[in-house]
Amino acid sequence: MRRKIEEALLVWKNSRVRKPLVLNGARQVGKTYSILDFAQKQYRNLLYVDFSAQKNACALFEGDITPEALLPQLEVITKTSVDPESTLLFFDEVQACPRALTSLKYFFERAPEYHVIAAGSLLGVALGREEYSYPVGKVDTLTMHPLDFEEFLWAFQEEQLADLIRAAYAADRPMGLHDYALGHYRRYLLVGGMPEAVDAASSSASPSEIQSIQLGITDAYIADMTKYASPLDSAKILNVWRSVPEQLAKENHKFQYATISSSARAFQYEAPINWLNAAGLVSFCYRVSEGRKPLKAFVEQDFFKLYLLDVGLLAARYGVDAADLEPAADKGSCFRGGIAENYVMQQMVANGIEPFYWGTTSRAEVDFVVQMSEGDVAPVEVKSGGNVSARSLEAYRKAYQPPYVLRVSTKQFGFENGIKSVPLYAAFCIGS
Repeated sequence: MRRKIEEALLVWKNSRVRKPLVLNGARQVGKTYSILDFAQKQYRNLLYVDFSAQKNACALFEGDITPEALLPQLEVITKTSVDPESTLLFFDEVQACPRALTSLKYFFERAPEYHVIAAGSLLGVALGREEYSYPVGKVDTLTMHPLDFEEFLWAFQEEQLADLIRAAYAADRPMGLHDYALGHYRRYLLVGGMPEAVDAASSSASPSEIQSIQLGITDAYIADMTKYASPLDSAKILNVWRSVPEQLAKENHKFQYATISSSARAFQYEAPINWLNAAGLVSFCYRVSEGRKPLKAFVEQDFFKLYLLDVGLLAARYGVDAADLEPAADKGSCFRGGIAENYVMQQMVANGIEPFYWGTTSRAEVDFVVQMSEGDVAPVEVKSGGNVSARSLEAYRKAYQPPYVLRVSTKQFGFENGIKSVPLYAAFCIGS
């Protein structure tokens, strides 16, 4: 399965100022597979330690964790000879051995010639409960996400279609395969980007089989909430987790504590929400009071939306099928709009964009506002169907006169009256 992280790993490997690498990401997004595949392609040898499976390996890090002390012992337990130039050292599930993460500092300071990668899930929460020293400034970091829509197309041998979409996005010209691409987009909404689900879908698994995989993944996340939080905290974390689909099905997708419970208050749930964000299971989208750069200067911390890491997991939790996602002017439009927003948010986050949203007291609201690579601030309006009327977008344009706006919908590519029309299947192009 081709992943974009491979390109970033190759840049890291060839960097003249390479540091040990920490690869973050939620559980089951494909970190281990991608690194092992990268090692097979780029190195002669691999020294692999999985701290969840090899409990005895953690004992090696209880004493001296300098490279000169660790390497001979690691060579013995893994039966691997280490050559600095041709061997990758891979410490997996490093959250199970905090001092292995600390050891990266000494690899950087005393043995920078070694190629070392540490990967783990829940690093932000699991290690926060331990006494450890994070090697700040001594490591490079990357974050891995579920497959974006372009990677999804690659998984189905649709590389040429992905290239055509990119070309049409750049040229603002209609694409003849528009309906064909929309079909793949709607399939992605149900399958999502979790590698196990994508692999099953590419092997012609049934919708019920794919949904079973997705619900199994969410069950594993719930188990982590119990494992890495106190009983009281885990109950609140679970309440927030369960409320996100309901939050996104409302007409106003702003996070409302009353959706969790009529008695819920912000001070009670701030830590549980941050736990889910640190675990990579949700992403914040904060409101900004002004649609001008720098956007971070205008963030209103008390107003935010939460999106799940993967639209397929969201669809599975709703229990929807393909017919439920067809555009229609009915009471389900808010639910479909929430799924479309979650999808677009997922694509932008995977692209390294930090989206915000803009709103006013007069109820005008633009779904997303992003700062593009060229420096422009662009509003992004998302429509799950072809009805693209948007009074809020016009209010934003009148207030800030942006050079252009992005309208993401089922309509064709185009550029007219300062509006760049982006089909939903092309959201992965935004900011790239």
